[in-house]
Amino acid sequence: MTETKIVFLTEILDQRIRKQKELEYYEKQLEELQRKMFFVKKEIDLTNVIIDIIQQEKVLDIQDYVKYNKADLKKLEKKDE
Repeated sequence: MTETKIVFLTEILDQRIRKQKELEYYEKQLEELQRKMFFVKKEIDLTNVIIDIIQQEKVLDIQDYVKYNKADLKKLEKKDE
């Protein structure tokens, strides 16, 4: 009868060790997933900022910007002459 108790106890101890290792594995997986989530959330935030800027028309068309600056520069040059 004592033998079965010892075997049973060792099985429980082995099971505990397996479960601890399993828990360590899942903790590492969770950390990696949380890290990935952090970066995905940052990318979403950046995309939302870009969308907001575009919707509010805060972005100038580069060609228009250059054209207006050239026109202003020409006006300044004419004033200096």
